[in-house]
Amino acid sequence: MRKPFLFALAAALFAAVSLLPASAADDATPALPAVGQTAPTFTLPSQDGTPISLKSFHGKWVVLYFYPRDMTSGCTIEAHKFQDSLSQFEAKHAVILGVSVDSTASHQQFCTKDSLTFRLLSDTDHKVVSEYGSLGGFLGVSIANRNTFLIDPNGKIAKVWTKVNPAESASEVLAVLPDKGSSIKAAE
Repeated sequence: MRKPFLFALAAALFAAVSLLPASAADDATPALPAVGQTAPTFTLPSQDGTPISLKSFHGKWVVLYFYPRDMTSGCTIEAHKFQDSLSQFEAKHAVILGVSVDSTASHQQFCTKDSLTFRLLSDTDHKVVSEYGSLGGFLGVSIANRNTFLIDPNGKIAKVWTKVNPAESASEVLAVLPDKGSSIKAAE
């Protein structure tokens, strides 16, 4: 009788302790950048190690999406949806950048395994994920929350999606992304 009680108590204590770092990470995370605000600048390594800077895309729309982990089910679905729509994004003069706290080696493996051709950026220091209010945690491990930012050609935040559905994210962004030369559709 005593063993099941001790086991249940230990399991509950472990669960409570493992959630503490996630809460602390969430509390320390700055607020999400607001629509109309200048997008926080960054330079991060892509899956091949090449440094990628936001400022290098001035004059283009940037879809900056944060995702928790390479090669997990939701993240794979979301990446495939963006990959499947890549030509539509390019036709609208937009570039797709995925960001997680995974390593460049993990990103490279993910891209190779799933034939992803857009850039995945590695933020192992959690700096950019934090600046975009997207640092979260799961069972005591830091991850990026699933948020997407549309940055206009002048470097301003045009639209923000939080807690996105991985199966619908790409189509939601495409729906508001203007055709070349047009202005953004009204925010919902």
